[in-house]
Amino acid sequence: MGTRYSAVFYAPADGHRSTLARDLQAAVDVVDTQMSTWKPDSALMQLNRAPTHVWCKLPEALFGVLTAALEIGRLSEGAFDIAVGDLVAAWGFGSQAAGSDQTLLDAADPAPRRPAHLCLELDPAQQRVRKLAAVTLDLSGIAKGFGVDELARVLGGHGIAHFLVSIDGELRAAGGKPDGSPWRVAVEKPEIGHRAVEGVLELGEGAVATSGDYRHFVERDGIRYGHTMDPRRGAALAVGLAAVTVLTETCMAADAWATAMLVLGPRTGAALAARHSIEALFIDQALVAASSPISTPEITKEN
Repeated sequence: MGTRYSAVFYAPADGHRSTLARDLQAAVDVVDTQMSTWKPDSALMQLNRAPTHVWCKLPEALFGVLTAALEIGRLSEGAFDIAVGDLVAAWGFGSQAAGSDQTLLDAADPAPRRPAHLCLELDPAQQRVRKLAAVTLDLSGIAKGFGVDELARVLGGHGIAHFLVSIDGELRAAGGKPDGSPWRVAVEKPEIGHRAVEGVLELGEGAVATSGDYRHFVERDGIRYGHTMDPRRGAALAVGLAAVTVLTETCMAADAWATAMLVLGPRTGAALAARHSIEALFIDQALVAASSPISTPEITKEN
């Protein structure tokens, strides 16, 4: 999916590290093969090319992620929407990114759009889906989080209890460090052009994901637009919130909810977080933070 993964862990010196490396690679290869928009023959891209009203059998992992994506889409009232593949391409953020394309932007109707959870019908018994409307799906806001969870599953399967795994900044931790200290994860300042620390998460168990507008964006007519699509407007998200960091049990959920809350903004997003007991930190362009109550893990400021 155009990025890289990492796994940091503590294991016995006599562990089967070559086997573990192979299994970690295999886990992310499954995600890439099934869900990448960078591979024209991925299962997701085949689904995108499928005609409407035709049942499509899906591999297990893709069906599971699709099910979770539609549920979070429903719970967020469409703020998280995977039916934005046409917008992603039009704004130049897709796998063939080459800047925004005015022709594609004109073709991407800005009128109210039907979210994916109203455009897809799932058949869990036979693990298949059919499109009720012509939509282009993009799982970039959830598939990487699922990939992180798969890395965690592999390590757990090898009996490793202390680890920190990540894909492109989405992370999941388990066990803390063997000396009892937590994993320390930096939250970046949402500043363009350089990296600095806004705060630190002390993470023992759980996952964290951040969505923001300060790493991937385009400028049009003097306005900066982030790579996250706003399904309500049918366009890229204009400058507002700089970033949202979400903590949940699974990285797949954290990934998707961070996207939804970035779209919704601090007031509506914080209310949604509180309603679903999700820990979230909102950072606006002035670096004024407002968050739903954060208990454990604790977010602390760096001196």
